[in-house]
Amino acid sequence: MRRRGERGSMSVEVVLMFPILIAFTLLVVAGGRYVTARVDIEAAARDAARAASMERTYPAAQNAARSIAASSLSGASDCQVAELSGNFRSGGVVDVTLNCEVSNRGLELIGLSGTYRLSASGSAPIDTYRRTG
Repeated sequence: MRRRGERGSMSVEVVLMFPILIAFTLLVVAGGRYVTARVDIEAAARDAARAASMERTYPAAQNAARSIAASSLSGASDCQVAELSGNFRSGGVVDVTLNCEVSNRGLELIGLSGTYRLSASGSAPIDTYRRTG
């Protein structure tokens, strides 16, 4: 049996909880976006390092790393090859570092606006029996 003083209390609870549930859902979406962007950028750095390791000269390796990084991310975020380093010689290792700006578009409701920076590195060995220039 219900008491008369509790009429409509469920409506008040729903009205109070709805914004909290929406904010929590957007927070989960933001976390998912961050993880997805991080994984994509790390994969692009790894692919760029592998492409650079296949080239014979340092300038060609730089171009290959930039090209593969851009095509791997396909405009999802603004990324640039910040650094191509390592021992560019037979048996050496190529290291690629990407710096990216990822947008928080659509998450202004929970206070996340603008962009955030992510950085990722990838390495790949150069074949021991390959000639480099």
